Amino acid sequence: MKSVDKVSVSELIEKENLRNLTPEIDTDPIYMTIPDVNRPALQLAGFFDQFDSERVQLIGNVETAYLMTLERSVRCARYAEITKYPIPCIIYARNIEPDSCMVSACRNAGIPLLSSQSPTTELEGEIIRWLKVKMAPMITVHGVLVDVYGEGVLITGDSGIGKSEAALELLKRGHRLVSDDVVEIRKVSEESLVGSAPDITRYFIELRGIGIIDVKQMFGVECVKDTQTINMVINLAEWSKEREYDRLGLKDQYAEYLGNRVISYEIPIRPGRNVAIIVECAAVNHRAKKMGYNAAQVLHDRVNANMRRQEE
Repeated sequence: MKSVDKVSVSELIEKENLRNLTPEIDTDPIYMTIPDVNRPALQLAGFFDQFDSERVQLIGNVETAYLMTLERSVRCARYAEITKYPIPCIIYARNIEPDSCMVSACRNAGIPLLSSQSPTTELEGEIIRWLKVKMAPMITVHGVLVDVYGEGVLITGDSGIGKSEAALELLKRGHRLVSDDVVEIRKVSEESLVGSAPDITRYFIELRGIGIIDVKQMFGVECVKDTQTINMVINLAEWSKEREYDRLGLKDQYAEYLGNRVISYEIPIRPGRNVAIIVECAAVNHRAKKMGYNAAQVLHDRVNANMRRQEE
């Protein structure tokens, strides 16, 4: 298991398309270590107890409106005080132009001062989500991750069993590829796992006998996706006459990654089975279960009700 304990401010600038108001400050060696954002309203009012200075500091309309009620000398003193702390960066939302005092204070302290055109709350949520994914515990697994009807389906199985071929058929049917062969899984919360592709293999599929295919170039940008929450696992396995397979699906099976459980199905493979259609049906059925409809349970209840009527 790997995890990233810090993210460069330069990466944040690129990801959120931020404007750097202090370009003379090198942002490459400045890191964020806390996947969260602070709105420093209390600090700008002069209260610094319990100040989360290690977080990204985000200033919006509310903070700016309050600051404009203060004398310029008081504002400058507050800026000088807040920039004494080890802040990774300060961001002004909604293209708000900061005071010249704030710009000078940030330059003197070596703190990057940034600007965004996004609304404050929207930007706050985007930064938190991105940082949580970047800094989450991560493992890599062998498989294919696809978005099928909005459900993240991780297809696993032995090499050569047909995972990539199934993914290719799903692409032709209008679904989207996230990663082929190697999937990076990050635990962003106790309930959520997010999958992505390594940078080096993103958008590529390997097909034995053909070679490497660039999905983004061949099928278009609508057929690829950078990240996807993993909602279910489908394990492809060779068909065996000696094995008993679940015929109803009343009892759920689970796979576990990073301590999180994900519902899992084992699909026996033999010639003539259309794996892509089976994956589609599994995704739709899983979605129906989340919405409260379980076809297997409905059939089970009908059979039991019919047996009770016959006994009466």
